[in-house]
Amino acid sequence: MAEFLLEIFSEEIPARMQERAAADLAALVTAKLDDATLAYGNATSFVTARRLTLHINGLATEQPDVSEERRGPRADAPEQAIEGFLRGAGVSREELIEKQDKKGTFLFAVINKKGRPAAEVIAEFLPEIIKNFPWPKSQRWGSGSLRWVRPMHSILCILNGSIINFDVEGIQSGNKTIGHRFMAPDEITVSSFSDYKNKLEGTYVLIDRMERMDKIAKESAKIAADCGLHLVEDKALLAEVAGLAEYPVAMLGSFDKEFLDVPAEALTSAMRTHQKYFSLKDKDGKLANKFIFVSNMITSDNGAKIIDGNERVLRARLSDTKFFWDQDLKSTLADHLPALDDIIFHAKLGTVGERIVRLEKLSGFTAGLIGADQEKAKLAAKLSKSDLVTGMVGECPELQGLMGKYFALHEGLEESIANAIADHYSPKGPSDICPSAPVSIAVALAEKIDTLVGFFEIDEKPTGSKDPFALRRASLGIIRLVIENKLRIGLDNLISKSAETYGFNFDHQDLMNFFWDRLKVYARDGGIRHDIIGAEFDWDFVRLMNKAKALQAFVLTDDGENLLAGYKRAVNILVAEEKKDNLNYQGIVNQSLLEMSEEIELFNTLSDVENKAAMAIEREEFEDAMSQLSTLRGPIDNFFDKVTVNSDNDNTRKNRLKLLSQIRTTMNLVVDFSKIEG
Repeated sequence: MAEFLLEIFSEEIPARMQERAAADLAALVTAKLDDATLAYGNATSFVTARRLTLHINGLATEQPDVSEERRGPRADAPEQAIEGFLRGAGVSREELIEKQDKKGTFLFAVINKKGRPAAEVIAEFLPEIIKNFPWPKSQRWGSGSLRWVRPMHSILCILNGSIINFDVEGIQSGNKTIGHRFMAPDEITVSSFSDYKNKLEGTYVLIDRMERMDKIAKESAKIAADCGLHLVEDKALLAEVAGLAEYPVAMLGSFDKEFLDVPAEALTSAMRTHQKYFSLKDKDGKLANKFIFVSNMITSDNGAKIIDGNERVLRARLSDTKFFWDQDLKSTLADHLPALDDIIFHAKLGTVGERIVRLEKLSGFTAGLIGADQEKAKLAAKLSKSDLVTGMVGECPELQGLMGKYFALHEGLEESIANAIADHYSPKGPSDICPSAPVSIAVALAEKIDTLVGFFEIDEKPTGSKDPFALRRASLGIIRLVIENKLRIGLDNLISKSAETYGFNFDHQDLMNFFWDRLKVYARDGGIRHDIIGAEFDWDFVRLMNKAKALQAFVLTDDGENLLAGYKRAVNILVAEEKKDNLNYQGIVNQSLLEMSEEIELFNTLSDVENKAAMAIEREEFEDAMSQLSTLRGPIDNFFDKVTVNSDNDNTRKNRLKLLSQIRTTMNLVVDFSKIEG
């Protein structure tokens, strides 16, 4: 068994492409090894800003020998046919053997194929992998035809320390690489993976992405603690900056306190999005005028010049941010409303200005249903999109809504209105905080209902994995708003009102089915089985979820499991007999025809349970309804143990089938048990 090492060295690979590229390299190479029947152990890929590396241990040094038996023509076939087979198989006439089967005697060629050395096989397939590597974007350079994400400089490829020789567009494979671009740019000769990793570490290159992330995190936390500050955790940014430096060094910078007059989120966004800087907060949770950035080198002046350069760059960036903030404060949100008439929401759904008119009406209507202040909801909806035309949102689009809140507060609008402007896009995902203030809920619901009704009406529904207008996110947002705030409203009413604001004659069915699918996703994430939530649809999502939770708890009990089995047995018999007789046995059971104590007991229990379960459902006491159903277990079990449904007496038989129908009817009062798996 051998050790394989590959490094493709180039100019800087964009951080967003690195993790996928490392996975692709491992997958492509191991797939080729599998095809070549070359056994191997672990395959581990690494990536830095300048190199893509693959290490495989336990690799077979050569392919196994293969013996293949190839069938030819009949033994008495014309000589011309036999000669053709010999040429195709690459064997002589003497090497053929004869075998007889029921169709006659045939010629066979036994072809022994000796396995090739692993180095030879790898040298054959690697150039094609490199030439056809699936970068999202790639480029050519110089006069060559090779495409790579950035100009490629060298290829290191060794097997047990020996070079695997091949050429890719003039780049010859070898056993050399170079260290850190600035601190150790000299050539390094490599004999093994451990030698490779150790020598690179000695020349300021950490090939392991997790090591780089850990180094940044620990250094940043220490710097923050030494300043008496707290680092704002940002895992996505940490992963990104780990891809920007081969030897990351965390450093501390600062900016003028005057910039703290700008909303903290705007400053944080400018630092994170444009400069890839980490923010710091003081003990009170307020943004500090300091930041942490990652350098790619150690300097003799402890980074003084690098820090100064980054501070100057950030000063210019924050100056722009402050300029936009100061300029935007000179206008009110209402001043921006006319400009919304010039922004197209969708070609078939009109302008943002027209959308605002709809949202204002729908938000007021929604507020009335949930007990929120209607006028405040209408005002918040009217101003909710105004920040789209401000300089701040133009500079930082991810702050839309939030900047509207700050502008509203600056104008002196009530906090509930300002918060509703900030919250109306929320929740944006499963981890996003769900608004809980009444005015915020009203506007957030209206915004999402308007989106769904509009795009469903113009038939722009999600298809497969495609959802360009984020309708799945909007529907899950509505589900969370309703369930987490325990809103007892029928969403069909909101949908009808939304359609009215559009002037649509809207069919609810497609949207109902869409919500049902989203509810199943939401329920599954909450631990509820798909068949439980799918047992019946209810526009009152709170009631639906409460019933589903009670039902799941019930069917997981011994009583529930056995009762479900009894239900299915009853329904299966009933369906079969109804089909055979071409009759429907739903009807009133004739008590006078009940002969056996077990069927009398079942009838009496069903009558009692039907009344009590119906009342429990009416009161939405679903656990009690399930408890009532559990009393049916014994009578149903006894009935099937002692009673023959298909009695020789036709009247008795039909009456017992009606009794089975009553089991179905009574249990389905609570939920459609035919949808429950078991």
